Amino acid sequence: MDNRLILIRRKKLGAILYDSRRSLCRSLEDCARILGISPEEYSQFERGEGSPTLPQLELLSLYLNVPIDVFWDNRPVSAERQETLPENVSTALKLRNRIIAASLRLFRQKKGISTGELAQKTGIEEDVLLAYENGTREIPLPELETFAEALEVPLSQFLDEKGPIAKRRLQKQWAEQFENLPEEMQQFIAQPVNRPYLELAMRLSELDANRLRLIAESLLEITY
Repeated sequence: MDNRLILIRRKKLGAILYDSRRSLCRSLEDCARILGISPEEYSQFERGEGSPTLPQLELLSLYLNVPIDVFWDNRPVSAERQETLPENVSTALKLRNRIIAASLRLFRQKKGISTGELAQKTGIEEDVLLAYENGTREIPLPELETFAEALEVPLSQFLDEKGPIAKRRLQKQWAEQFENLPEEMQQFIAQPVNRPYLELAMRLSELDANRLRLIAESLLEITY
């Protein structure tokens, strides 16, 4: 396989892995241990001679306390709150790899293109693509990025939607949305005494239009 874009992505990812580990004072051996691989194999990741899979990067994101998109977006590395790693890392990695393989196949089928067409668009051999989709071969991140780009699917669509990575992303989104609220609204939400009003607003938001109309009419009758 000779794909210049994948080679560039591999080198870029290796540099990000190295910078992330060094800036957060983690050893190469520790990172390798978390993934259940040898230090030499992890060193190959950092040198751009090999690449981790998305599930492996999800684990590293938790271990290094960095946002998962640090590994493909141009953004500075900054530590976040420590999350708990899965108890059985090997099983978790295998499950995530199978889910990603199935997702890749599903996105390709929805796009209405064959494995041969996708192989031609990406420069990745069809038998390798089939092994990726069947789950018999793990998909390195640079290859997954290439598939996502060819299928016009955001890479975030392959991320874990139920585990700690998903929880962290949601919390980050909520924090950003809170920061964008007017200051007086932030102060209102932050006051514990206002919690009943917020809970009432949540319950009202779950009602359909007819129920809300009946409540509004009842309030008008009481008022007048």
